[in-house]
Amino acid sequence: MRGWWQDLTDLVLPAECGGCGRPRTALCGQCREALCGRAPCRVRPVPEPAGLPVVHAVAPYVDAVRAVLLAHKERGALGLARPLGEALAGAVRVGAGEGHGFGSLIQTGREEQDCRCAGHGQAGPNGAGHAAATGCGPLLLVPVPSARRAVRARGHDPARRIALAAAGELRRAGVPARVLPVLHQRRPVADQSGLNSRQRLANLTGALEVVAGGGRLLRGGGRIVLVDDLMTTGASLTEAARAVRAACTESRTGQERQGRAGRTRGSARAPGTSGPGRTQEVSTGAGGVMLRRSTPVNVISAAVVAATPDSFE
Repeated sequence: MRGWWQDLTDLVLPAECGGCGRPRTALCGQCREALCGRAPCRVRPVPEPAGLPVVHAVAPYVDAVRAVLLAHKERGALGLARPLGEALAGAVRVGAGEGHGFGSLIQTGREEQDCRCAGHGQAGPNGAGHAAATGCGPLLLVPVPSARRAVRARGHDPARRIALAAAGELRRAGVPARVLPVLHQRRPVADQSGLNSRQRLANLTGALEVVAGGGRLLRGGGRIVLVDDLMTTGASLTEAARAVRAACTESRTGQERQGRAGRTRGSARAPGTSGPGRTQEVSTGAGGVMLRRSTPVNVISAAVVAATPDSFE
């Protein structure tokens, strides 16, 4: 109830800037510039946890940007979701435009693959990778979920709301994208505030999983982009990436079992196919070596609105 009521009051009642408190505007020009005025770039927490995908962020988590994120997350300033989504879409676009080196490859078959999903298309305006030109499906934005108790207390899920706004911004820019909220917490976790990087990683390890059927959706092809509003130690994104990789691996194993069962029953396959919805292509690699590729293929990366200042490269 709080969500739609807050949306309504944001439209009817005079607002104040979420960054500086200036009256009669949800976000003033100066604070919007602080949020969206920088070119997104790669961020790395120190220390960097093993398994963290490549992460891009728009702005340092200081001053007006910090105030805007807190206003949206903790005070229910839902009118800020759109500018936050615009900022997040910028980070997603820059990362997608960097192609194969942007993330870790999930293999779809037994053979090693080298499908540069976003790298096949040329970057468009604002660094937009033209996902449609790659043949590898849309960008799949997977929000990092908040704890259930936090969602209940806030009345909304901030990362999911921003992800939906970012997907809309990407589609308006001609980049196919959709949100897949397939992650959820499988066990309670302690409050992260006051924990150091090692403690946060231990607190979150094994805490997330992909919902039933989510692995099939993730393996439908396309670049998987984990999205969140903020990165500090990288523990949440690392755990989200682990859960997504596990689900994709489990889904692949199930598909392979089905394929073997079909072959045992004597079902014939046309040359060049490797299972339902997966087509193999043969290409010549370095030294004339023949390589097999299965499509679709998934690449995991991550994008956030803000990160700690010392994590920017």
